[in-house]
Amino acid sequence: IERIADIRPGNARLDGSLEIPTLQEIIDLVKTLQQSEGRRIGLYIETKHPTHFQQLGLAMEETLVRTLQRNGYADRDAPVYIQSFEVDNLKTLSALTQLRLVQLFGRGQPYDQQLRGSDLGYAQMATAAGLEAIAGYAAGVGPEKTYVIPRDAKGNLGQPTDFVPNAHAAGLKVHPYTFRAENAFLPTDLRQGSSVADRGDIEAEIRAYLDAGIDGLFSDQPDIAVKARETK
Repeated sequence: IERIADIRPGNARLDGSLEIPTLQEIIDLVKTLQQSEGRRIGLYIETKHPTHFQQLGLAMEETLVRTLQRNGYADRDAPVYIQSFEVDNLKTLSALTQLRLVQLFGRGQPYDQQLRGSDLGYAQMATAAGLEAIAGYAAGVGPEKTYVIPRDAKGNLGQPTDFVPNAHAAGLKVHPYTFRAENAFLPTDLRQGSSVADRGDIEAEIRAYLDAGIDGLFSDQPDIAVKARETK
């Protein structure tokens, strides 16, 4: 689990009272915090709907890489991950930069693959052969967490799949998403209290995934995740 800034587009109010920061402003903030806190802070950037922006003539790949390079983020050792649910833009990025790329997994098909008429879907990508193919352009995978540990028919936490060992065999890091403490997001057997908004045993869920061998995770309660890692 790395301590990172997760950068994704936010929402702006119509009255202009809230603005979406630019990537450069986020980088400036990160560098300021590094100095004040005396520790290394990384960036975890998601390219949202890249095909849509390419169709608008606003392809982001080269601009993104130039911005990162200008700020000293250029090689595989830089504290940066770039993730996407699509495939082709990650392949484009792999030719432009040595920064670590992460293939996200949802359900069905990546949008760019649907658009081009490909039959490549996430289920195929999650096989051992599919993960080997991903290793040709990415350094890691970000699966929805049930790819790693599914739930049984009663909604309880099940047993780990072979996703993590197969990803590791391909040389890929595994960063599943998203761990949330509220009962509405937890397996049935880890819920506590009577309301879906009550907090359940997220610590037990995170420990199960750490035991399954994941390398990092996304959580709405990162303090709990870091504590679980440190006490494992």
